[in-house]
Amino acid sequence: MSLLDVTNLCKSFGGVRAVNDVNFSLEKGEMLALIGPNGAGKTTCFNMLNGQLKADRGSVSFQGQELLGMNPRDIWRLGIGRTFQITATFASMTVRENVQMALISHHRKVFSLWNRATNSYAQEANSLLQQVGMEHQADRACGVLAYGDLKRLELAIALAHGPQLLLMDEPTAGMAPQERITLMELVASIAKSSNVSVLFTEHDMDVVFAHSDRLMVLNRGEIIATGTADEIRSNEVVKEVYLGGGSTFDTGEKEKTSA
Repeated sequence: MSLLDVTNLCKSFGGVRAVNDVNFSLEKGEMLALIGPNGAGKTTCFNMLNGQLKADRGSVSFQGQELLGMNPRDIWRLGIGRTFQITATFASMTVRENVQMALISHHRKVFSLWNRATNSYAQEANSLLQQVGMEHQADRACGVLAYGDLKRLELAIALAHGPQLLLMDEPTAGMAPQERITLMELVASIAKSSNVSVLFTEHDMDVVFAHSDRLMVLNRGEIIATGTADEIRSNEVVKEVYLGGGSTFDTGEKEKTSA
């Protein structure tokens, strides 16, 4: 049994089938990329996996437990973390305090005026910040952080409950090229060292090809190809759909075309 098994997952909005009979599995410790053109249904698929969106039909099984019908918080508590295209942190809190809030939630603790949140799980928060290279900014307010640093903080927050699976929707969106590389190298390193599975969507093909064990290509709500980076690069259907008829992915070498 795989860590995650998705079977016949479907979602329609009016007469539009956004996700149509999607099937895939994810193994422990695997990095699986979900790619496709804008509007292919990637985010819709993600939102069903973690309970933010109700599926019309299908099955999502995590370690043998059905997730469809569960709310996001209960799915999170099973060991599934999530990051989003747009970061969501508490701007007025410090970097450390943001991670502490996630830890407080994970440990199901409450606090009062007599037991301040800033006194809770500070060492655990520092350890997570060190893991993502943010320990030197622990006392800074989130509102003054650079965007790339916010993305690393969001990763630390997602790791606060020790997830077995990370869902990362466009983790490098809005980042400069070098920041993208650095962040995904960090994610890959954490996934390998902690045996965490990662399912991510991404438009940057350099990031996708460099860090995914397998790729799935989604188009108009359907999986049209699954394979390794080399298999996807050479897939004629993928090249026609994803690149609009181009004959090669842009991986650093530009194809010469005649006028």
